[in-house]
Amino acid sequence: MQRWDRIEAFVEVVRLGTFAAAASHLKVSNSHVSRLVSQLENQLGTTLLYRTTRQIRLTDAGALYYEHCHHLFDGFREAEAAINDLQARPRGVLKLTSATTFGERFIAPLINDFLCLHPQLEVRMHFTNRQVDIIDEGYDIAIRMGTLKDSTLIARRICERREYVVGSPDYFTRISQPHSLTELTHHRCLVGSRDHWRFDVDGVRREVRVEGAWEANSGPALLDAALKGLGLAQLPDYYVDEHLENGDLVSVLDTYRHSDTAVWAVYPRHRHRSPKVRQFIDYLIEHIGEKLPPPR
Repeated sequence: MQRWDRIEAFVEVVRLGTFAAAASHLKVSNSHVSRLVSQLENQLGTTLLYRTTRQIRLTDAGALYYEHCHHLFDGFREAEAAINDLQARPRGVLKLTSATTFGERFIAPLINDFLCLHPQLEVRMHFTNRQVDIIDEGYDIAIRMGTLKDSTLIARRICERREYVVGSPDYFTRISQPHSLTELTHHRCLVGSRDHWRFDVDGVRREVRVEGAWEANSGPALLDAALKGLGLAQLPDYYVDEHLENGDLVSVLDTYRHSDTAVWAVYPRHRHRSPKVRQFIDYLIEHIGEKLPPPR
């Protein structure tokens, strides 16, 4: 290890022209650089530099030695740059899971856009409404909705997500609109993947259990049932915004709308420094607004 220090000191003295400049570049003292060069000369058994008070000059042996050695450090710098470049570019396989409809409509197009920018990357996408254990199942990133449970995972907010209780105008010609949560018991509630709806009551989160004659673990099926007047449904904005805008659906109980229902990217802590994870999430946050419908 000392030998490389000596060679580096000699190369920098020759390259920069003075012991002082070499010492400044290497962040050591002038005397330390001088001592390293002297040790190298003793080791080689020959003088490499003629020293005067004003300048240094290479001996024939010094010129020959410099010619062979300075390329070594160029190679070291190129190797470090190559490693830095490798660490900076997303490579390998990016394995991601997301809720089905949101993933298919908004996440998949952004992954495909990201892949166009980084064709050296491989992607594995899995869409499911099941809560995936991303560590045990080997995922890099999971896209999750709503309020996150305490976890050892790192979470970054991707975008807002608003939930609406909706019904069709035809449905409300038969049953009047509810104005309080207790009135939900008088309505036909369409049950999706969960049997409770989330609300805010005076700033406190509240869950109301709902029951009905219709049940499915599919958002599109739930939306279709609501549009056909079969009952009330609680659905996120990306399902209903268009239908609220054109009047096909009517939003009720807005004063109780649950506010903390964002979309999150979560990933294991050991993936924190991974370029493929970090850069894709940055890309997702920057571009998700281009895919989502504008807020109402």
